[in-house]
Amino acid sequence: MHNNEKMVLLHVESAREKLYQALKKYGFLTHPKVIEQSVALDHLLNQYSSQKTVC
Repeated sequence: MHNNEKMVLLHVESAREKLYQALKKYGFLTHPKVIEQSVALDHLLNQYSSQKTVC
């Protein structure tokens, strides 16, 4: 695993934790802050996935 992949995975874990915290704070999946964090996590997961397919 390359260093860049490791960094993206660390960001993914951080974003996932932020998503859990937002859901816990706002209480429902359709709250704008929860959706915003979900989109951020999706972006990171897509970034990681595209790196894996290139290698």
